[in-house]
Amino acid sequence: MLTKRIIPCLDIKNGRTVKGINFVDLRDAGDPVELAKIYAEAGADELVFLDISATEERRRTLADLVYHVAEKVNIPFTVGGGISSVKDVDILLQNGADKVSINSSAVKNPQLINDLVAKFGSQCIVVAIDAKQIDGEWIVHLVGGKVPTELNLFDWAKEVERRGAGEILFTSMNNDGTKNGFANEALAKLSTELNIPIIASGGAGTMEHFTDTFVEGKADAALAASVFHFKEIEIIDLKKELRRNGISVRI
Repeated sequence: MLTKRIIPCLDIKNGRTVKGINFVDLRDAGDPVELAKIYAEAGADELVFLDISATEERRRTLADLVYHVAEKVNIPFTVGGGISSVKDVDILLQNGADKVSINSSAVKNPQLINDLVAKFGSQCIVVAIDAKQIDGEWIVHLVGGKVPTELNLFDWAKEVERRGAGEILFTSMNNDGTKNGFANEALAKLSTELNIPIIASGGAGTMEHFTDTFVEGKADAALAASVFHFKEIEIIDLKKELRRNGISVRI
């Protein structure tokens, strides 16, 4: 059985970690470098950093942050936000990132996925997909969930896989920050229809939600933010609980 991964997510705005509900109402959650160190020592399998207010002018700022995080952690970490070119990725990987996550830029220019995979390999290219269920259909959204597209989640996910991406990070906008559980029905469909790993994001509130997303949602990894940032769930306790439920995790 493949080991399931637990991934804390740090949403970065102006150099600080923030957390909101349904992509809005952000509040401060601490220093990202210090949080990264704490999570690495606490047993996280990977980390994800998303610069939710990234602009071209701030690429250097994010690269500096990546460098300082790389100094503190010994687990893989993924960086996303405002990445739109091979050069952007090159800078972040040179500063210590293990993977990069692209989202809006991939939708606007799908060829970017192919170009990044050709240059850096599938293993370090993650495509993040933010989608909202509207009248029964999962619609892909861009720009931090602010702009709806005409893309269907499952169609876009299949195209992402065809273009060579190594993983998909799916965030349910309906579930994000609600602590009511992950979108397991959609996750299960993604996991069934695709052959690349699916990271579940949006909705973690209890340890049971993590068990459910691995069992019912068939997710390969589960990502969460506030339950870890505000110490509602400790990673080591979560992993022990998952093991008790027959789920293979690294402790």
